[in-house]
Amino acid sequence: MDISTSKSLVSEYRPIHGFATPEGTQKFKENAIKNGIANSHFRSFDNLNFSSLGMGTYLGQITAEDDRDMENAIYECVKSGAMNIIDTAINYRSMKSEKNIGNAMKKLIDDDVVSRDQVFISTKNGYITNDGDYPTIDVLEYMHKMFISQGIIDSKDISSGYNVLNPNYIRKCIDKSLTNMQLDTIDLVYVHNAYESWVEDITRSDFDQMIRRVFQVYEEYRSKNKIRYYGMATWTCFRLPQNETGYLSLEDMVRIAEDVGGEDHGFRFIQLPYNLAYTEAYLLKNQSVDGDTELSILEACNRLKIGVFTSVPLLQAKLFGAKIPDYLGYNNQLLKIIQITRSTPNILAPLIGQKKLQHVKENIELAKVAPLDNSEFNNAIKIFK
Repeated sequence: MDISTSKSLVSEYRPIHGFATPEGTQKFKENAIKNGIANSHFRSFDNLNFSSLGMGTYLGQITAEDDRDMENAIYECVKSGAMNIIDTAINYRSMKSEKNIGNAMKKLIDDDVVSRDQVFISTKNGYITNDGDYPTIDVLEYMHKMFISQGIIDSKDISSGYNVLNPNYIRKCIDKSLTNMQLDTIDLVYVHNAYESWVEDITRSDFDQMIRRVFQVYEEYRSKNKIRYYGMATWTCFRLPQNETGYLSLEDMVRIAEDVGGEDHGFRFIQLPYNLAYTEAYLLKNQSVDGDTELSILEACNRLKIGVFTSVPLLQAKLFGAKIPDYLGYNNQLLKIIQITRSTPNILAPLIGQKKLQHVKENIELAKVAPLDNSEFNNAIKIFK
């Protein structure tokens, strides 16, 4: 099959209209509370109501079983009121995760469970990927057929970390993500581990120019209402001391966004790892804003009006085997892990990967437990310290 000319395998492509709105997310919150979800489970940012838990879609195989499990997990988490945040990336499971989101959202809407304006959907682009609907074509062959041979990008546009920031590629990724998820608007698009993937190859000045061009593409798509916000999904760059090579200043990135998009720019979110093992987001004072130094990345985000979602809250299940101090009488390991991360100031939601029904049910029960208030959080942190 010639993937460069074939049509999408999505049958009867009908884009889902709309995007998350203040009114829609408020309705989701009200319905969730009626279903037993804690009122304080929700946080407000830019007038949107976010659940304090979100769904991640990173792990899994490219199989029909995992497709079915992921679509069911999305459906049940949204239907329960536990989560109205769904996070993915175009390369997750070779585009299959995006396609699962589209199918699950279509069913949720067709079943009159929710409307599009109640759910906040984010994806990421930058990494090279193949298409899981063509499993015999590997990543490099896919990239050559779809992009290099057609003159969209050059092979030198691929970093040693397998990342592409060429604006032509970024545009194609957004267009493909819209099709995969059957949406006409994506709430949030991140550039994916950009600095981590390029820091060994180029100077910081060169990176700033590259990220500027990416932000220009995002602002272009915002003007067409194809995306609502953009941001940076990262791994290490915001969690390193200032003197390390891979360190990045958030304020510098915001300034570039302001140069590109003006005061009303769309750079409003970041994503980074944060859990009981990766504590830098809360504890490391490595950022500056308006001359104020010794700020954590979370404090800097608060000052710069940037929303924060966090990844790997369970460290891909490794934390289940950790000896975690007791606090507030919790004896459930999952609750002990998640309560600290979801209750940390300036964090909107940790993103939890889940597919199996047992895990979905456990995470829905978490949403019925109120996050820690400031006093409880501070007391818990003393125990951990």
